[in-house]
Amino acid sequence: MDNYAIADNFALLSKLMDIHGENSFKAKSFASAAFTIEKLPVQLKDTPQDQIFKIKGIGESTGKAILEMLEKQQFALLEHYIQVTPPGILEIMKIKGLGPKKIATIWKELEVESMGELLYACNENRLLLLKGFGQKTQESVKQNIEFYLSNKHRFLYAEVEKIGKDLEKQLQTLFAPAPVSVTGAFRRNAVIIDEIEVLIAASTSNIQEQLSLLPGFHLEASNDTHLVWTNEEKVKVITHSCMQAAFYSQLFLTTGSTAFIDKFNAGGGHTAIAGAASEEEIFSKADMDYILPCLREGINEIELARNRQLPTLIQPEDIKGIIHSHSQWSDGVNTLEEMAVAARKQGFEYLVISDHSRSAFYANGLHVERVLAQQSQVDELNAKMAPFRIFKSIEADILNDGSLDYPDDILATFDLVIASVHSTLKMTEEKAMARLLKAIENPYTTILGHMTGRLLLSRNGYPVDHKKIIDACAANQVVIELNAHPRRLDIDWTWLHYAIEKNVLISIDPDAHSVEGFHDTYYGTLAAQKGGIVKANNLSSFPVEMLNTFLSERKKQKNLIS
Repeated sequence: MDNYAIADNFALLSKLMDIHGENSFKAKSFASAAFTIEKLPVQLKDTPQDQIFKIKGIGESTGKAILEMLEKQQFALLEHYIQVTPPGILEIMKIKGLGPKKIATIWKELEVESMGELLYACNENRLLLLKGFGQKTQESVKQNIEFYLSNKHRFLYAEVEKIGKDLEKQLQTLFAPAPVSVTGAFRRNAVIIDEIEVLIAASTSNIQEQLSLLPGFHLEASNDTHLVWTNEEKVKVITHSCMQAAFYSQLFLTTGSTAFIDKFNAGGGHTAIAGAASEEEIFSKADMDYILPCLREGINEIELARNRQLPTLIQPEDIKGIIHSHSQWSDGVNTLEEMAVAARKQGFEYLVISDHSRSAFYANGLHVERVLAQQSQVDELNAKMAPFRIFKSIEADILNDGSLDYPDDILATFDLVIASVHSTLKMTEEKAMARLLKAIENPYTTILGHMTGRLLLSRNGYPVDHKKIIDACAANQVVIELNAHPRRLDIDWTWLHYAIEKNVLISIDPDAHSVEGFHDTYYGTLAAQKGGIVKANNLSSFPVEMLNTFLSERKKQKNLIS
């Protein structure tokens, strides 16, 4: 078990103990241990046993529980509480806005033990009968349940990427020499995956026979051309059957979105599909350049392909530096030096350190004196690590009135400022727009961070007028972040075409809270590809001297250099 798994176990135990009305002090001790473990710079499995008990925040009982999990890969106390808790209550715990105390009240006083019962109780206004529940709370719970149910059994691409690619290899071996390929939304690198589709040049009966022998595969539905399966990861898998001679025509038809296929056919392309020996042949016969699967969404790619104007899409190796990262100065796992050393080791030319600003008290945000102390450390590290460079930055909270979290004299000390909303996320579009536009117009704002505040499959973003935001960024020379964390990917790729049209730079940023978080630039790049981004459109593709020049010139144009 790694630290995150151990911390998750402690956090879940703490909530279950609260739900069951156990000793609150003991429950809090497990919650505190979870927080401590999540922030540890080293893995507990690599720590000598006697040293585990010396870690601040780890007591006798939590220390013994850690050893149990490391040695036995289980946690008996947690398993006990899971066994005595109805499965429906465990699912209700996933609903935002419901803490353990409220869940306990709903369970014990309304005798609600499932998600369906809770939604029915909301529709019948039964939550209003409970102490501490008002109309707003009930409506919020109802909306969160509906959001949860609508996204159930959906996955982030990052969560299923390995599953899909491993499955493709497994089936290619199983059905060799017949061709096999993933297809559908998974092949297009969609941000959200509802199912993994695989095309196999074999009969439906043969596919059913072979996959039924695979461990963890269960047949859910079938017809003449495809089978629907679930696997042990609870991911839906659809296998499409075709004759070998029709493989590439079917691969083409099952890969493209409905809008893409409709546009392709409308231009007479349908005559090029049947009997094709490759996808390249289909595009060639249709008199257009080959369109990569990730672009086949039916936006403007067909027109570009016909005019031989398809972009050379950005690649993961085009990222030259890490922009937007957090260290132990705020809520990161690693020290600033560890982050910088790891970035240099991975071949990056620079690191933009952008810890949280002072209003983010929950994330140990930096007050002014700590800003200056961190900048002093940056100077020391830059002298030691040249030519690698650390840029001084901050993720400045956009406050409720749209102002940034520091006075101008402090903002002026940074090489660049990432402005982001972290608080009061429940806003009307009017409020959100007023707040964002004022921040964009602030001359110190270099990058607009995670534009809508969304968390994919977990939280809708606040409503914004994307065109007005992009127009404002164009007018104020503000870069728009494509936050590369797989749960954000915000700005949504569908708006990147408009950003390109308005000559607005984007910045693929991992929002890394650990060294491991650097890898998220990969998922940001996949999303950027779908939006047609080339490396010249992306700030984090600038080499170090080019970025330095860009930032200096921008400050001159904004009259920020005395």
